Amino acid sequence: MPLDPSETIQVRGGTLRRDPAREPCFAIGHHETEVRSSRDYSPAAVRSMLHREYNNEVQNAEVSAQSLVDFPDSPWDLRMEQARQCWDEARHAALISRQLSAHGGSKGEFPIVNYDWGVACALDSFPARLAVQNRTVEAGEMDLLRRLREVWEAAGDLETAAVMDGILADEIQHVRYANQWLKQAVRDNPRVLLQIATAISFLREVTTAFTPAPGERNGAGVEFAALDRTTITVNEDDRRLAGFSDDDLACLSDATTVAAGPGRT
Repeated sequence: MPLDPSETIQVRGGTLRRDPAREPCFAIGHHETEVRSSRDYSPAAVRSMLHREYNNEVQNAEVSAQSLVDFPDSPWDLRMEQARQCWDEARHAALISRQLSAHGGSKGEFPIVNYDWGVACALDSFPARLAVQNRTVEAGEMDLLRRLREVWEAAGDLETAAVMDGILADEIQHVRYANQWLKQAVRDNPRVLLQIATAISFLREVTTAFTPAPGERNGAGVEFAALDRTTITVNEDDRRLAGFSDDDLACLSDATTVAAGPGRT
């Protein structure tokens, strides 16, 4: 069922789901220009990175919870997987919050952008939402988490590295059940493939619209063009565990460049 206009917001020409409720301590932005990302690995930059990851995990819990509400007639086994994912994501948020506090930070210290929620929850079918949030966004998160584990290990913060590793283990199952269910849904009803294709097209359009223009600066006053671009290698081993076939992996580039995009590093 399409969203009521009162539930949507227009951002850079795209129609996204209106932000979920947040505590008064949070300043909510709608684009990367409102978010701090200096990449200098100063104490403030480290707190900012953890703060962003905390909000990502909160969003993931909210997307799963909203899907339980929006699609009450979905198969029971799938609803159970979504419920378990809610628990996992809430636990991840608590773990990241603990690490944020250990680094002297606190929730609400930096502005947030609820990009993942806005995109995924704008989709009006369960296959579309799983294709974007689980099979695409969280699969990309598996690539990123492996890299973040290495970054924290290199920095000597073995506790935060272990947290990233534990989250990665859970993400494999989140991606796996979505892959399994989507493939079965397509076999049962080929029209589901159209819902998936439409969802991915929507994601690409929004991502393009949100790409910073030349000269734009982020919330730290740094030009996006001046930010380091970190090359993230596709995590093929964990993607295979999550149900990606060799053909799936062949469609991915050898590496993904992660810049200061909404909701990511």
